Amino acid sequence: MILVYRYRVKSLNGLLNQQSRACNFVWNFCNDRQKDALRFGRRWHTGFDLNKLTAGSSKELGLHSGTVNAVCEQYAKSRSQKKRPYLRYRGKKSLGWVPFKGRELKREGDAFRFAGNTFRVFYSRVLPEGKIRDGSNFSRDSRGNWFLNVVIEVAGAAEARPPVKGVGIDLGLKDFATLSTGEKIEAQHIYRSVEATLAVAQRAGKKKRVKAIHAKVANHRSDFHHKLSTRIVREFDYITVGNVNAAGLAKTSMAKSVLDAGWSSFRTKLAYKAVKHGAWFEEVSERFTSQVCSNCGVLPDSRPRGIADLGIRNWICSHCGCVHDRDVNAAKNILNKSSFRAGHGTPEVGTPVLQGGEDVKPVSCHSHEQIKPN
Repeated sequence: MILVYRYRVKSLNGLLNQQSRACNFVWNFCNDRQKDALRFGRRWHTGFDLNKLTAGSSKELGLHSGTVNAVCEQYAKSRSQKKRPYLRYRGKKSLGWVPFKGRELKREGDAFRFAGNTFRVFYSRVLPEGKIRDGSNFSRDSRGNWFLNVVIEVAGAAEARPPVKGVGIDLGLKDFATLSTGEKIEAQHIYRSVEATLAVAQRAGKKKRVKAIHAKVANHRSDFHHKLSTRIVREFDYITVGNVNAAGLAKTSMAKSVLDAGWSSFRTKLAYKAVKHGAWFEEVSERFTSQVCSNCGVLPDSRPRGIADLGIRNWICSHCGCVHDRDVNAAKNILNKSSFRAGHGTPEVGTPVLQGGEDVKPVSCHSHEQIKPN
């Protein structure tokens, strides 16, 4: 199992600031060489090519050679992932970043040693024994604080639980999440609660105060997501979540509320915590989950239809007469689309699996192979 431990650095921040500027220089050099390749019709540079072009520059830049190589490899990887001919340049507004090879970081009690320097950290959690992997780095946040992110491979994994107790989760804005058990998690509206204070600080030109408010909002949201996801993973053996398109909704008039909710971040936390605790996680299509009756499994004429009927929060199925809360019904339908429930629906827990339950993405604690419905 691969985990990431994050520690705040409390020494040599000035050195890290200097090295981050050198890393930006290497990144921009890679970008220039990529533009040269485009200009002259040459083969695009790989990470290995960029490593050869930057060979012997580490001493002059004041960087460890592994850091120079890591920057070059990350540039090539990012350009390939984004499928772009070149990337943005890194400058003063870019957050600081100093990557390194995992083998270069050594433990030294409650501190860490890298490139001949000892970095003292706030040792908030004990780092378990294991191999430190590539991808570890120093990173700086918007307030200028430096953090050490250690990617470590821990031996063993949690034993997979039998999928006995499951839950479907419908994410929303009025309520952050509605569970198939009928429980509703109230939306926090974290950004909305400090919006007026933030506006005053912005108009007064208090940049440090603005950054502090944004950091507080991000920490509050992350804390809420962590606590809720941990509770759900501990209570349920398999978790099914709808694949609501947060990125698409962030381009609409609901953008501020969607970004304030942080659905994608919450789903990511659920996924990796399920792996860590031996639970199962699935992300399924949420098409028609608000319109299909979770009791009889049909599309009745009395169902709420599309955006025009978003104001309808309760409705009665004209086919079986069941009274539905819109969000609870959607959560139950999301649960019914789970591969663990396929063909196993009972009158107590719902109806047979809905048709059109495509795009299922199950994750187990031992493998990431797809689980095919029975």
